[in-house]
Amino acid sequence: MAEAPPRSASLKAARASPRGTAAEVPWTKAVPAAKLAARGRCVVKLGKRQIALFQHNGTILACNNRCPHEGYPLVEGTLDDRCVLTCNWHNWKFDLESGANLMGFDELPTYETRMADGHVWVRLAEEPPVRRQAEALRRLRTAFDDHDYERLARELARFKAAGADPVTAVAEAIRWSHDRFEFGMTHAYAGAADWLALHDAHPRDAEVRLICLLEAIGHMSWDALRQLRYPYARRRRAYDAAALISAIEAEDEPAAVALVRGALGAGLGFADLEAPLARAALAHYADFGHCAIYVAKAGELIGRLGPDVQEPVLLALVRQMIFAAREDQIPAFRGYAERRRRWPARAGRDARVPDTATLAGLSVNRAMDWVVDAAARHTPEALHRALLLANGEAMLAFDSRVQERTDNPVSANVGWLDFSHGLTFGNAVRVLAGRHPALWPEVLLQMACFAGRNAPFVDRAQDGATWIPASSERFWSDVEARLFDHALRDYIFSVHLVKTAMAVRAETGQNRPGDAVLLGALNRLLHSPLKQKHARRTAHQALAFVAKEG
Repeated sequence: MAEAPPRSASLKAARASPRGTAAEVPWTKAVPAAKLAARGRCVVKLGKRQIALFQHNGTILACNNRCPHEGYPLVEGTLDDRCVLTCNWHNWKFDLESGANLMGFDELPTYETRMADGHVWVRLAEEPPVRRQAEALRRLRTAFDDHDYERLARELARFKAAGADPVTAVAEAIRWSHDRFEFGMTHAYAGAADWLALHDAHPRDAEVRLICLLEAIGHMSWDALRQLRYPYARRRRAYDAAALISAIEAEDEPAAVALVRGALGAGLGFADLEAPLARAALAHYADFGHCAIYVAKAGELIGRLGPDVQEPVLLALVRQMIFAAREDQIPAFRGYAERRRRWPARAGRDARVPDTATLAGLSVNRAMDWVVDAAARHTPEALHRALLLANGEAMLAFDSRVQERTDNPVSANVGWLDFSHGLTFGNAVRVLAGRHPALWPEVLLQMACFAGRNAPFVDRAQDGATWIPASSERFWSDVEARLFDHALRDYIFSVHLVKTAMAVRAETGQNRPGDAVLLGALNRLLHSPLKQKHARRTAHQALAFVAKEG
């Protein structure tokens, strides 16, 4: 019970507490002095807190009994003559007078003490919420720089407990990381858009919401870990959409960055830049579709977090597009440009989805020919659906033995992520082309590239129907359970699960043609082993490569 202690000589002068000692903070009677003296230490519960009390060299010291690392009881720790308290579970050490962490990370809350009327009294002073938020954010930054996953979780929880909106920590993490990505935007930002959507869909589940923020920030932390800073040019240039497309095509980062800065300085935002960015992203079959996916996800991320993150997200996006590989320049996809030139001047009017059986097994060039021919008869939306389903059917028929082989050539290093990209790309480009219809030819040809490149790794003898869920409602509940406890250490795999799941969710519903195929493809992905490391295959390919060097 909080009350004013009677006047009496204290064992020590009031000592400064890092949590403040404002005069209005009341004193709380904690424990009879004789009880503390009997053992030299004890625990007392005051309100919601467990307080550990120590009698040490004529001084009474008080701290939170829960070690800030994993919550083990500090009253069971070792206190030496230097007033250093060691938590014996993991050897974290604290200066018990100040709470400073001497071996570990998080500081230890300590409290002012006094003895009066035969009792020990404790002043449970607490910092104002604004200061607690700032401290939690400061500690979160330290955990971010070390990629300390458990500590990131604790600091996010403390940030929220201090009254802050923890989503703002995602925006902070973007600012901390955007110039530490040497080659620009990564899956971390793209995945963050989807994790935030899942966060918002579960307003009453504190654990799920923390998981979503932790996965988003943790991925950014991992991608930035031990990276130098790669600053962006500071120059501004009057914005011009055509000039931005040309700068990206020329791989001229300073010019592209100057144009983006000029656009933002003129009060423009992502909505104004989306069309030229999408055009530049789809000018090539670029980086396995990442450029177009990232444009769509950048828009979602900025839309959720607000204009304050526009600059760092856009700069990282432009850098990624400039460094992206242009796969339409390699032999396997070199026919892309010629098919683009052959694209019919007018789109077809048939809104029926073409039979995907005619696409099955086609090579890259033949798949593109199929699309060019069909474009004169069918609407772009109908062709998109057919290509999306073709990529879903390929996932149902993926010969997963390919990823287990150890004697593949590098060109056959194919796994689940090669197949799931057909769906995530399909979803992103449908959104982009829906707003900017002039992009449909590039969108459809590149979706055909996905279908053709995966065709050699498909076993059509498999019964894909076994993966189609009986109940879509129950299925989505199971999907979320998997995402929120995915057990995958490497973010590159977990982010592909969440991106594919969210893409399929967006592309199904309202009894659209082929929904069962897309749900089955996702179901198989979620229940299939993802080989995360290829030691023997890597060694085999390294030896073969070096042998060919002569």
